[in-house]
Amino acid sequence: MSTSSETVPDTPPVTAPSTSSKAGRGSTPGTAATPGSPVRGTRLTLTGASLGRPGATALDKVDLDIAPGEILTVVGPSGCGKSTLLRTLAGLLAPLAGGITQDGQPLTGPSADRALVFQEDALLPWRTLRANVELPLAIRGVSRSERREQARSWLERVGLGAQARQLPHRVSGGQRQRVQLARALAGRPRAVLMDEPFGALDAQTRAGMQDLLVEVLQGTGATVVFVTHDVDEALFLGDRIALLRAGGLVAVRDIPRPRERGAHDDPARVALRRDVLTSLGT
Repeated sequence: MSTSSETVPDTPPVTAPSTSSKAGRGSTPGTAATPGSPVRGTRLTLTGASLGRPGATALDKVDLDIAPGEILTVVGPSGCGKSTLLRTLAGLLAPLAGGITQDGQPLTGPSADRALVFQEDALLPWRTLRANVELPLAIRGVSRSERREQARSWLERVGLGAQARQLPHRVSGGQRQRVQLARALAGRPRAVLMDEPFGALDAQTRAGMQDLLVEVLQGTGATVVFVTHDVDEALFLGDRIALLRAGGLVAVRDIPRPRERGAHDDPARVALRRDVLTSLGT
């Protein structure tokens, strides 16, 4: 990808809707998060939940409790329902049966409390990197000057302060994923739902993004659900790992700490990795 220094003028200010109905639980209308400023993580609970679409159940009778502030990684073969689980937690799909709650209240649809991050960066191509990061702040009713300062701070946090005025097509795929992460966290979500966000990156860039994610999430307080095909990625990033196979949830395992790149030879980590692969039938 080209990394030319081409810049464009700032986009016009966004006219934000009233914050009275847009601000999520635990947020303060008209304010934004300083990078690293903690939010109150949310608890997401599925009870006997069957997930999918009418006539096509992907996961049946799932019981899963995701604690506030934890990083839950989710692994399983293609087509086992990982993305369905994530979209249900995002409120984009309703459960076919059973219940899903957020902090004990029925989860009935999308919310600014829950940011969804896809493998494709989903940045708006006509907006600069800074303007893309500003977008969730504008929706929350943050003043133009404050959201500009917050976007600048978040871009610096992910190492892209100097590229703030570039358009997305002028930076690499890894850099666009950094912007997507900054945009998701700038909106001050209480949960971040990530659907294989690093799957299209080369190995070196992917490892760098994993390290950056851990660094940026430290102290934010947000609950994270991270879907991946990569067991090693799941074991590095997660506090717990959920194992899915076609039709249901197999198990949830605690991941030994500390979180270190050199911990692959740790006996507990080796044993857990073997257990995960055996449970998944790989």
